Amino acid sequence: MVRGDVEFAGNGARLRGHLAIPDAGDGPGVVLVPDVRGLSAHYRDVAARFAGAGFVTLAIDLYSREGAPDLADLDAIMRWMAALPDARILGDLAAATRWLAARSEIRGRVGITGFCMGGQYALMAACTDTSLGACVSWYGMLRYAVPTAHRPRSPLDLAPDLGCPYLGLFGAEDALIPGADVDVLRGILERERKTFEIRTYPGCGHAFFNDTRPDAYRADAAAHSFRHGIAFLQRYLAVA
Repeated sequence: MVRGDVEFAGNGARLRGHLAIPDAGDGPGVVLVPDVRGLSAHYRDVAARFAGAGFVTLAIDLYSREGAPDLADLDAIMRWMAALPDARILGDLAAATRWLAARSEIRGRVGITGFCMGGQYALMAACTDTSLGACVSWYGMLRYAVPTAHRPRSPLDLAPDLGCPYLGLFGAEDALIPGADVDVLRGILERERKTFEIRTYPGCGHAFFNDTRPDAYRADAAAHSFRHGIAFLQRYLAVA
């Protein structure tokens, strides 16, 4: 496996990321969107896991301009996310997708995946970037409490425009994502006749995939969701 940090021209700025290439040297592509804390060692490792499953994986640094935030508690996290401009984030993800799709290692299509805030933006990208071949979102938040000028439309607002197959992976005990919101998402996607799967894991809260957080990590659900996510991406991104 080849791994290393990269830079590329983005949405009005030089963007950074971590690229992991499978042993085979090529494969379908995946843009990986980290959680609110940014491109940590954990997400470099997760990128390697996707590469190990055969995907050319770009984990993007959404904080290429300002650097990763210092978030002391949940209130700080919520304030930080509320201040992020959706248009900038989605523009950066579109730039990352274009850059990855143009690489010679890509054999197949490019999809997107993400975790927590990254799962939220992965779904939003899948509703706004028609070039994406599939989306797998781990516990991405779905609803904005209060729309603002820089966050005018929530993932639920964008969901009718989903442009690719979507897999949503949620914890049944997630305090940040009410089950009612997941039900609303399911209803929208059924009504609009989208290609999608939603799986909810009993006994799991937020961040159940994150094995650097013993308080949240659930090994069985993490392993199952990863296998399911990989199979979903292979189904829709691999060359026929």
